[in-house]
Amino acid sequence: MTSTSLPIRPDPFRLPTRTAGIVAALALQVLVSGCWPSADDKAAKDTNKMTPMAASTPAAAPAATAPKSEGAVVAKINGTEIREGDLKMAEENIGQQLAQVPPEAKRDYLVTYVGDMILLTQAAEAQKIADSNEFRVQLDFMRKKLLMARLLDTEAKAASTDAAMRKVYEDATKQMKPEEEVHARHILVETEDEAKAVLEELKNGGDFAEIAKSKSKDPGAAAEGGDLGFFSKDQMVPEFADAAFKLEKGQLSDPVKSPFGWHVIRVEEKRTRPVPDFETVKPQLESFVARKAQSEYLAKLREGAKLERLDKPADAPAATPMAAPPKPAETPAAPAEQK
Repeated sequence: MTSTSLPIRPDPFRLPTRTAGIVAALALQVLVSGCWPSADDKAAKDTNKMTPMAASTPAAAPAATAPKSEGAVVAKINGTEIREGDLKMAEENIGQQLAQVPPEAKRDYLVTYVGDMILLTQAAEAQKIADSNEFRVQLDFMRKKLLMARLLDTEAKAASTDAAMRKVYEDATKQMKPEEEVHARHILVETEDEAKAVLEELKNGGDFAEIAKSKSKDPGAAAEGGDLGFFSKDQMVPEFADAAFKLEKGQLSDPVKSPFGWHVIRVEEKRTRPVPDFETVKPQLESFVARKAQSEYLAKLREGAKLERLDKPADAPAATPMAAPPKPAETPAAPAEQK
């Protein structure tokens, strides 16, 4: 197991998994400053709460052109059908709110949610809210947003072939340089005297894991007998890393001072970082290929487009070509093994 607490370098950008290389590369693949929606963006705003069904809501006939969802009819409200497809979309829309709802009650909640939506929609139509210019402008914006998301999703799916992912994988692994990793345990205490006492106890035959569980101040590793798993040198604070990488297998360190306190370290194993297999990092590869395809597709559209800025000062250029987004790296950084 790998601890994500002490004595890992206190870096907010450090990734705790062993697929850090691939994941870090994906972080660079952001479309238009990270503002593009993902494929599961919803076309309607989240209501953020379950609204109880109100019998007093005035009924109105549904729009004649309203599309029918897929699946069997599970309920009707004021004559309007609620289908399995409606429940599926509702769950995608409010799923996080139902995380604590028992599975047997979730379906009832979803039927209630969709039923309430229909009732309120009928009431809004009766008040001709949809006829307002404000509503039409907002509806047009949400339509564009949904179309954009669907198009980008289509491009991503088309690009995410096994061959494309394997090409990225092969290019990334070719760039990997041999890197030493250490598998170590440690016991963290507050003072040097405590560390010296722990070291003496270990030298007298004390069990490292048991002593770590009872005395170590590192809550993440203590429960695992001080086990930090495998790590590279740059994943730990310098003082700890320097000491750990100088030790041989089975060797104990003298007390080591770091910003977290005093450590006694024991090295369990040493190795050269192995290359993870394709299936292990496939989800990260798929995400990288998809985002790269989306970015390149948008760049091509921008090349043939013309953006006219009318909010610029008079002396500014009247029209400029739309700038292409930053081109993603050809390959992600070398993947690291997942533990």
